[in-house]
Amino acid sequence: MYNSTLSDDKLRAACASIKHVALDMDGTIYLGSRLFDWTVGFLADLRRAGITYSFLTNNPTRSVADYVAKLHKLGIDATPDEIYTTAVATIDYIRLNFPDARRLFVLGTPSMVREFEEAGFEMTADDPADRPDLLVVAFDTTLTYDRLCRAAWWASQGLPYIATNPDRVCPTDKEVILVDCGSMTTCIEHATGRRPDIVIGKPNPDMLRCIMARRGLRPDEVAMCGDRIYTDVATARNAGALDVLVLSGETTLDTAMNADPRPTITADNVATFGRLIIEARRAQ
Repeated sequence: MYNSTLSDDKLRAACASIKHVALDMDGTIYLGSRLFDWTVGFLADLRRAGITYSFLTNNPTRSVADYVAKLHKLGIDATPDEIYTTAVATIDYIRLNFPDARRLFVLGTPSMVREFEEAGFEMTADDPADRPDLLVVAFDTTLTYDRLCRAAWWASQGLPYIATNPDRVCPTDKEVILVDCGSMTTCIEHATGRRPDIVIGKPNPDMLRCIMARRGLRPDEVAMCGDRIYTDVATARNAGALDVLVLSGETTLDTAMNADPRPTITADNVATFGRLIIEARRAQ
């Protein structure tokens, strides 16, 4: 099942132009620890058609190496250059915009912290005397109350303040709500009145633009596929790429149909979108 705001001719033309598909992960190709049945076949279809793909995630809790290992365990043969996380994007942003920054106070998982340390940054302690150059708040499944309070303190002191992603919750196949980075920054804002200076992840288009630049692609040659309107669809639109919403994660069909503007393509899953691309190419 799929729905599109484009006419049939324009939809075929848009799909036939696609050379690369940027894929959200959780809620799009898997949910929690469960790989969707259609994912492996979908990726194989793209490869056979000569279409490249990358995995673009707002979830910084795992390092690139961790994601490669997770995807391998699920049955997907991914390489490090196919994965771009908000942790990597945040490191790139700090290097570009704060070249002298070395000391960070980070709300993040040990895996993410190691990635920052390997990039040359030093983590500061939960101590008002140990002043950092920057505050970084991420989706932190190891968060403690004391560190949340320290992050709020540094936000109140006017330090440069970066959030890795705006997601309110993280998709899961478990009976629990996983409070994500957007909810943590809202908590800090409610306590201090301070919002992040920048939110790195989707819908910020820079992550997708980086992929285009690396691969020498135009926006009309790239599709962004994900399960959220306010991150995945918005990223594609902000970058000028084709936006594709899948209904395998957070967003319901009713929400998609009542969105303003509606996603250009709404499909039940990535396999349905894959078939649209293949059929459009055959019709050329």
